[in-house]
Amino acid sequence: MVLKGRHWVMIWLLAFLVAAGSVVARQTAALRIARALNQARDSLSSLQSRRTEYERRIRQAASRSVLVPRAQALGLRLPADSEIVIQPVPDTGGP
Repeated sequence: MVLKGRHWVMIWLLAFLVAAGSVVARQTAALRIARALNQARDSLSSLQSRRTEYERRIRQAASRSVLVPRAQALGLRLPADSEIVIQPVPDTGGP
């Protein structure tokens, strides 16, 4: 069977449509991935700012200005210099 001119036109048109369809599908997938990447970056930024805020709150809560009044409210007091004993770490002789 010999292909005539109109058959070749149909074959080339079909090949073009398949190629164009694959380009459109690839671009659509790329846009979807870019959108997901932007959402992930926004989420990361939000989580980093929350982490920074929590670290600031932890430092503030662990500060001497906060802990001393709470300890005194529980009946505790600061030790005098003569009451502090520094324990030496024994040398294990290891490398």
